[in-house]
Amino acid sequence: MDIPAIVLAPLAGGPSTPELAAAVANAGGVGFLGAGYLTVEALAEHLRHTRELTRGLVGVNVFVLAETPVDDDALARYADEVEPEARAHGVALGDPHFDDDALAGKLELVVAERVDVLSTTFGCLPAEVIERIQHSGTDVWATVTSVAEAETATAAGADALVVQGAEAGGHRGSWTDEAEALPLAALLATIGPVVDVPLVATGGLADATDVAAVRRAGATAAQAGTAFLLAVEAGTSAPHRAALAAGGETAFTRAFTGRTARGIVNGFMRRHPSAPSAYPHVHHLTATLRAAARAAGDADRINLWAGTSFERAQGAPAAEIVAALGS
Repeated sequence: MDIPAIVLAPLAGGPSTPELAAAVANAGGVGFLGAGYLTVEALAEHLRHTRELTRGLVGVNVFVLAETPVDDDALARYADEVEPEARAHGVALGDPHFDDDALAGKLELVVAERVDVLSTTFGCLPAEVIERIQHSGTDVWATVTSVAEAETATAAGADALVVQGAEAGGHRGSWTDEAEALPLAALLATIGPVVDVPLVATGGLADATDVAAVRRAGATAAQAGTAFLLAVEAGTSAPHRAALAAGGETAFTRAFTGRTARGIVNGFMRRHPSAPSAYPHVHHLTATLRAAARAAGDADRINLWAGTSFERAQGAPAAEIVAALGS
């Protein structure tokens, strides 16, 4: 497929909605649905609704997770540390455990529905799985954060690479949590010469100047996420929207999920700087706390994912944001 200039980042965990994906697709971009944290049934409903709203290009992003050893003692200590935060909202912490986010079922759905694009985060699918998905008519993109990841994904048969710089909001797409976070410009400069597939640049892209810069650097397209968090069609929560509008600084944290992610610094991040690397264990541990805090409008105890350029995000219809990015 010919990749449009503007791609919507998946924005799993709330901001992703069928309305947002469809609006971006209708404006000539690629509208992504974040499958992360959804059941297979919920993803199917999101796809159905999105297809009712657009005939444009629609993608689905999935997590590719490998179970790795975690420090159970550190996890238990962290649970004790954050328990008072949950008690403040009258809820119990969740059960920290590993799961693969129903990957197999989601891949079967993507094949059955002949989705235009499947993108992966946190890892790369095996070559034989990529080939099967491609045979159904779906392009496969892999999110990469290093030359090594880019070379592995290309060798596995990925049609394109989403090159994610350290400026990006939300979880780093790196395949291990210990990987170095490199700026987008550096990644494009090092990955571009060693692969022969299209590059979709992402990380801190907030306006047409940013998009033009990454395209000059060799990217075929720009993927933007934070730029759409204040879109009319986004499912971004009220306290998250207020925090984006209020300004501040961003930093990396494991405090909410046990995996490195960039968000607007708040009290929870400051109080819990040493969360263990344990994903999705910590995500499940804090899920009830974050849901209760979000419902109460408590921005101090929720993950406020945002990229470094979040203060340039605009509250507008998604079509206007696509036009502004591509102008």
